[in-house]
Amino acid sequence: MKFRILLAAALIAMVVPAKAERIKDIAAVQGVRSNQLIGYGLVVGLPGTGEKANYTEQTFTTMLKNFGINLPANVKPKIKNVAVVAVHADMPAFIKPGQTLDVTVSSIGEAKSLRGGTLLQTFMKGVDGNIYAIAQGSLVVSGFSAEGLDGSKVIQNTPTVGRIPNGALVERAVPSAFASGDFLTFNLHRADFSTAKRMADAINDLLGPEMARALDAASVQVYAPRDASQRVSFLATLENLEVEPADESAKIIVNSRTGTIVVGQNVKLLPAAVTHGGLTVTIAENQQVSQPNALAGGNTVVTDQSTIDAAQANNRMFMFNPGTSLDELVRAVNLVGAAPSDVLAILEALKMAGALHGELIVI
Repeated sequence: MKFRILLAAALIAMVVPAKAERIKDIAAVQGVRSNQLIGYGLVVGLPGTGEKANYTEQTFTTMLKNFGINLPANVKPKIKNVAVVAVHADMPAFIKPGQTLDVTVSSIGEAKSLRGGTLLQTFMKGVDGNIYAIAQGSLVVSGFSAEGLDGSKVIQNTPTVGRIPNGALVERAVPSAFASGDFLTFNLHRADFSTAKRMADAINDLLGPEMARALDAASVQVYAPRDASQRVSFLATLENLEVEPADESAKIIVNSRTGTIVVGQNVKLLPAAVTHGGLTVTIAENQQVSQPNALAGGNTVVTDQSTIDAAQANNRMFMFNPGTSLDELVRAVNLVGAAPSDVLAILEALKMAGALHGELIVI
């Protein structure tokens, strides 16, 4: 059933014309990006669901030393209510000191649950090693776990991961090159030479000739004002400009684990015959001429008519003529209830024989 639904979606995509999209939907401004932050800290206040690992004791002892409390060397703290955690967050572009971030807190060790815990002050660093935010607060944990004396256990969702909304306070802004230089560069989410050229042409039609140029299949460079406020208005205008993306290259995506097969709209077949399993499918492509009456004033029109016949017999043969699209073959195989694995075997054989015009991608 899943295969048939996906096939229907692929067929609908073939008849729906491409729609123009805004530049902000198909590209991003180079240098305008988020940054990943990570920290190492302690969650306290757990109801006996913490851990007793050596690194937990070391971390807890180090925290006490920072507050001027030194434990004797032969004393080990009992810390069933403490867990060592990793704290991470994404720092959006242009965020300023004093603003807040949502953080995710994950147990590192053998803690059974973080429910009810509180994260102590944790420094969050960037890839350069500098501290950009400080996280602290009570965790929101959606999962829970329960364990009986006989070892039976019930776990729902993930009790060892929680979040703290607005749990990190930004202390340092990330330097941005947005307002420097004479250019802005748009990077396409999907590299394509045709789409890059169309984007450059659309910008030039709006701003004037040679204001934009495609650097490669993924980047379009545009002259921009140096003043920061003018650059913001300039970019606000450009990012809402509509561009019609180019058609994707002919591809067939096959998920071998789930049996999902998605056929691209530009996939075509060359003349070939395939024998497979318990199926016989014949596909013929015929042309018909529609001739108007002598006084009708119309034009002679040539139309294509596909004839598909599917049956199960002892001799299993797939036959199709030039110009047949792959969706017609897949539809015919689907009529007799073939499994996606059968279709995959046929596609691989056609590709090896050179009769399949399109990239076959198995994931």
